[in-house]
Amino acid sequence: MCQGCHGIDGYRMAFPEVYHVPRLGGQHPGYIAKALQGYKSGARSNATMRAIAAQLSEKDMADLAAYYGSTSTVTAAK
Repeated sequence: MCQGCHGIDGYRMAFPEVYHVPRLGGQHPGYIAKALQGYKSGARSNATMRAIAAQLSEKDMADLAAYYGSTSTVTAAK
């Protein structure tokens, strides 16, 4: 699910405002986990990410953070 947006070169989201979607590969695992926790709690504002994070357990978040933190930038298949 993450690669659908985070794996596209130059992808931008237009709701609620236009911004670049960050790449996840190579990000610090602690940052990824904290961001997901923030979306789940509502401390970070993005309806799409909040809906996704709401479905994740703390273990899911830690596992995703560890995976993406251990990879280089991953690009979605074209």
